[in-house]
Amino acid sequence: MGIRRPDERAALVIAFGFPGRHRKSLLTRPSYWMPAFRGGGSCWEAEAAAGMAAAMPLALLVLLLLGPGGWSQAEPPRDTLREELVITPLPSGDVAATFQFRTRWDSELQRERASHYRLFPKALGQLIAKYSLRELHLSFTQGFWRTRYWGSPFLQAPSGAELWVWFQDTVTDVDRSWKELSNVLSGIFCASLNFIDSTNTVTPTASFKPLGLANDTDHYFLRYAVLPREVVCTENLTPWKKLLPCSSKAGLSVLLKADRLFHTSYHSQAVHIRPICRNARCTRVSWELRQTLSVVFDAFVTGQGKKEWSLFRMFSRTLTEPCPLASESRVYVDITSYNQNNEPLEVSPPPTTTYQDVILGSRKTYAVYDLLDTALINSSRSLNLQLKWKRPPESGYIHYQPAQDRLQPHLLEMLIQLPASSVTKVSIQFERALLKWTEYTPDPNHGFYVSPSVLSALVPSVVAGTPVDWEESPLFSTLFPVSDGSSYFVRLYTEPLLVSLPTPDFSMPYNVICLTCTVVAVCYGSFYNLLTRTFHIEEPSTGGLAKRLANLIRRVRGVPPL
Repeated sequence: MGIRRPDERAALVIAFGFPGRHRKSLLTRPSYWMPAFRGGGSCWEAEAAAGMAAAMPLALLVLLLLGPGGWSQAEPPRDTLREELVITPLPSGDVAATFQFRTRWDSELQRERASHYRLFPKALGQLIAKYSLRELHLSFTQGFWRTRYWGSPFLQAPSGAELWVWFQDTVTDVDRSWKELSNVLSGIFCASLNFIDSTNTVTPTASFKPLGLANDTDHYFLRYAVLPREVVCTENLTPWKKLLPCSSKAGLSVLLKADRLFHTSYHSQAVHIRPICRNARCTRVSWELRQTLSVVFDAFVTGQGKKEWSLFRMFSRTLTEPCPLASESRVYVDITSYNQNNEPLEVSPPPTTTYQDVILGSRKTYAVYDLLDTALINSSRSLNLQLKWKRPPESGYIHYQPAQDRLQPHLLEMLIQLPASSVTKVSIQFERALLKWTEYTPDPNHGFYVSPSVLSALVPSVVAGTPVDWEESPLFSTLFPVSDGSSYFVRLYTEPLLVSLPTPDFSMPYNVICLTCTVVAVCYGSFYNLLTRTFHIEEPSTGGLAKRLANLIRRVRGVPPL
């Protein structure tokens, strides 16, 4: 009795159950195994039939797993991703943008030794398991947060690189683990964390308490270090973005454009890892990864001197879709009127919902935009948030024209009303830079002058003088035109500012030029003489009068001549 040939999938699964020496012939020559089902009498056929009978249970098990609904009964993912962006107009007129990507993983890495990673970065998960970490906090900051002008920050961080870690109490040699961990993090984030050693590492006892779950606070397992000279650049941002589940391809991470993020007054990116409670009773532990990035944009530079801003002006990009792996993707815009003039803000497009809460000691109102709402993005194909002031700006609010290197200088004009008997101070921050050696003046060590400021004012006539005195003098009435009968126009100049810039040692170019010219002259002269000089071989002369007389005498005496 013959048995019909099974389908292709079953044949392939059964083939894996045969002995190893018959796998190749089975797959490449399928006609050879057909007689085994018809009762052939060869030894190979008998062995093949026995192997097939042994592989039948395994084949049925694999087919059941691959059948309809086999994957639908798999365990649901144990990790989640939430991304959010908070945009805050600052009292100084600047705009702060704070990104936060929170990845939660319901896994105990030290016990489970997880090998499959879905959203949680594998590089950081292996660090937690290998070095028995309890908490890890790493930040890279360029600039300084000016609390006086910007208010309180969401996340404070020092300039440079900061790293502080809590180890588990099972670690025997904390210093060795700390050293190895800093070297590994140096390679992951392309930073100079390998310079962390005992000379810049401390163990605080009063500060830097654990931010997550902690059964005890034995500070022996805490290490803290700061590298204030660490320069933050694109090499640190790129690996930071690669830790995100969607990288910079979708969601809020598409706004993370390096040339825009580093063209800001303040830049800070951080990684925070801590254990948190998985349920209300905290019977099981989960791991939370927070990747935060805070930047402060100069509104006058990005907005071309205007107070309004938008996502495209700040990041040169707009939001088109949320991250497919994110369970929550939202943008919050602070629309609280907290400035002195209580100017109301107008956000476009209008938000669907608002959120109010007390944050950092003050009540805030946020406009909420949910990117998972398909109607929000489908209506315009992209989300470009814009903020405007409902009150139209007064003529001449502040005019600022940024400088361009070697093209145009800075220009700042402010129209302000000064109270009587007051002192007003205007300061401008600047950065020193090196000029080209051809741009230095003949006396560069003397410094460079900055043009004086100009102060134009309408002085009341009661203060400046009586109108009769001004009218009687044609000189004053010509130089100081009168706007009306109650005030006079006055223009004042401040003294120029002398700025000392770093100057190179101009004697070194002189020495280099002299040495180079000397070497070239000697080498060139020698080679020129060798290439152009003509050499002649002179034949020996026959001799003079003395030699002829000597030969004559020798000839008389019968001696050979000289």
